Amino acid sequence: MDANSKYYEGCGQEGPIRCIFLCEFHPTAGPKITCQVPENYISKDIFDTVSHYIIPKIQLQRCTLTVTLLGSKILGFPVRIDNKKYARNAFYFNLCFVCDAWARTVHLEPLVKKLTEYLLSMELETEWLSKQSTSGDAKQLSTLMRQVMQDINSRRMCTLTVGTTTTHLTVVRVNTDPTPVKDHQVPVFLYSRHSFVADQWDLTTNQILPYIDGFNHVSKIASLTDVEISLVRACVQNLVYYGVVTLVPIFQYCAVYSATPKLRQLTRCAGLQRQCVEFCARSPRQQPKVNDLFRMYAGMTYGSTVRDLCRRLKPQDLAINERKLVLFGVLEGLIRRVYKYPITVNNEDSSSVHSEHSQSMVRTYNGLVCLDELCCQGGLSTVQLEEQLERDSNVVFIVK
Repeated sequence: MDANSKYYEGCGQEGPIRCIFLCEFHPTAGPKITCQVPENYISKDIFDTVSHYIIPKIQLQRCTLTVTLLGSKILGFPVRIDNKKYARNAFYFNLCFVCDAWARTVHLEPLVKKLTEYLLSMELETEWLSKQSTSGDAKQLSTLMRQVMQDINSRRMCTLTVGTTTTHLTVVRVNTDPTPVKDHQVPVFLYSRHSFVADQWDLTTNQILPYIDGFNHVSKIASLTDVEISLVRACVQNLVYYGVVTLVPIFQYCAVYSATPKLRQLTRCAGLQRQCVEFCARSPRQQPKVNDLFRMYAGMTYGSTVRDLCRRLKPQDLAINERKLVLFGVLEGLIRRVYKYPITVNNEDSSSVHSEHSQSMVRTYNGLVCLDELCCQGGLSTVQLEEQLERDSNVVFIVK
């Protein structure tokens, strides 16, 4: 069965860039493909069929155009440069992305436009495109297009440098803003941090990036970097929006997790097993066994904390880093965090918790704010706050 058979045009799913090609209107040969990566992905017959749309009349120049044909969707931004130095006094070109016909491509439109503007500026300055076309040697262009396709498909961003000219390309997510980031949430990279360059981000983001390690929560990052916490929240939310980081719960030994149905995949998928072993190893020289990893995940259930699990199964003897085990499990959906939400059941006397450390925590609870968030607000550990609230007969916990 075709791997794409479950998709259909208009399904709203994003897909990879399958090909990038540059076409032009040659003064004698007419419309033709100057260079494409990978080679021969778009055949001459298919190109000839759609060439009058890809190299359109003047009214459609500098407009984003999308053409769907024979299982492919072609996205371009045609440009015409008027100048007497060119044959016929003009140079027409169009850099095109090719995706599957079912794929959503609106998020790539700003990228195609920006990349075209970059090529246009180099053509105006040094005739970078037309010289390669005339000579028949488009190795530089081919290298550039290959880098764009690989980087955008793998990490949704790319930095290009030709001579002294540099541009940064980032896939813009066309969706609603993410839920506001909270102080107790932990950002973790979805791609290697070392794949990003400093000038892709503003100064504040560059200041906090080294402290995003999958374990530091937003409040701690603000403290470590001496950056105003509202700015840290804004930077992290921006990184979430662009798909650079995701948010996970704070790691705590007193936390409770529960295995999900997806845990079964750890017994079947060799790739997932390999990733889990490598990620959760206490040392690169000594890797844990898949059976031991599965046993620890399966032992995560209501009423059993991470501390309880470690005391029972002793992950250090199994070559397992329990902090990384939990992080990997959350990122892959193998486990989920079980939160506690305090709720006040009797409003007449909700102030029975008296502590010199927790006066600010005396309040009526609505069952909507978890202990992690309350601890960040009050500067208390989970154990401290939980013990204080358990002494208040008016407060009960919702566990979910």
